[in-house]
Amino acid sequence: MNKIGNSWDEILKKEFSAPYFSALNDKIEEEYKTQTVFPPYELIFRALSMVDYNDVKVVILGQDPYHGDGQANGIAFAVNKGIPLPPSLINIYKEIESDIGVKMPTTGTLLGWEEQGVLLLNATLTVRKATPQSHSALGWQRFTDAVTTALSAREKPMVFILWGAGAGSKKSLIAARHKILMSPHPSPLSASRGFFGCKHFSQTNEFLAEHGMAPIDWANVDGGLASYYGGKITRV
Repeated sequence: MNKIGNSWDEILKKEFSAPYFSALNDKIEEEYKTQTVFPPYELIFRALSMVDYNDVKVVILGQDPYHGDGQANGIAFAVNKGIPLPPSLINIYKEIESDIGVKMPTTGTLLGWEEQGVLLLNATLTVRKATPQSHSALGWQRFTDAVTTALSAREKPMVFILWGAGAGSKKSLIAARHKILMSPHPSPLSASRGFFGCKHFSQTNEFLAEHGMAPIDWANVDGGLASYYGGKITRV
């Protein structure tokens, strides 16, 4: 699998050289050869490529990538321009509007969030087409545990937003100096069981302000970036 291309490569080098990761790599290579798998292979580590370790202010941790054609692009919950908003992202936008009273756009790249230091990471980084959670037992959880642990080790506090049971299982890896926000996943199957009304977006900004950091402009979803593929960024 591709390396990340920033300081994450050094931070995660023990993971990349570990036996479990070699086994994971072999399984993923075989899956991409024999199945339809999302996101595109070259975008597996896109979320980490877009937000350097030292720039992370907020971590939003989801479940696994979208499993429909043309949706998953390597950034949790995001879709490329021109792709209809998936139900989970629609629910996220609904909660933002309810929480902080801003009107959300109709695009869902979420690159504007990443520009502001929001790491949008799934607990599992790949998935078979039309088969949610199909790669959840291949070894990705151990890798994203390592990502979470590395972020937790930073002295500068940040916000961890954990949506769904898979993300919530990482709570024990996070040090007390950080802000942890948890709720059910924003999918239509669970959003009404506690995601709606969670107020994670206002709580995040309150915590950032308390620690001398700029709040996130949640309505700025596209930022100055139009697209990102294979390490190349195009600005609009």
